[in-house]
Amino acid sequence: MLRLTDFIIDCPDTMKLAAFYSEVTGRAVKEGSDENWAGIQFGEIELAFIRVEGYRAPQWPDSEHPKQFHLDFEVDDIEAEQSRVLALGATLQQDSIGPDGYGWRVYTDPIGHPFCLCRNKGVAWTDQGLIWSKSD
Repeated sequence: MLRLTDFIIDCPDTMKLAAFYSEVTGRAVKEGSDENWAGIQFGEIELAFIRVEGYRAPQWPDSEHPKQFHLDFEVDDIEAEQSRVLALGATLQQDSIGPDGYGWRVYTDPIGHPFCLCRNKGVAWTDQGLIWSKSD
């Protein structure tokens, strides 16, 4: 049996980056998090942050300092969420929202990891989470 349990992000300061993503996602940093390992729980999967000495930040889209990963966050109001993540310390890198209001925007977190705010056609928001339409 195989089950994904953690998505781990290298960083120079675990608590600072965990606090950023805690604010972005509205989820608490796990109790017991410290300067070596911090986490945010999403059901069975933990978004975790591990301290790395000599951390070298990605420089998206520079291939000399590749991104290694990125996170996508589906949003219902991209303008409001953009204002919020920028105020938290994110930096807008690329805007790929089409004239119909759908697409994505690429940001970097305070230490250079890219993430996207996405607004996809065919996504419905419910109390159970996102539901993707099969027709779109």
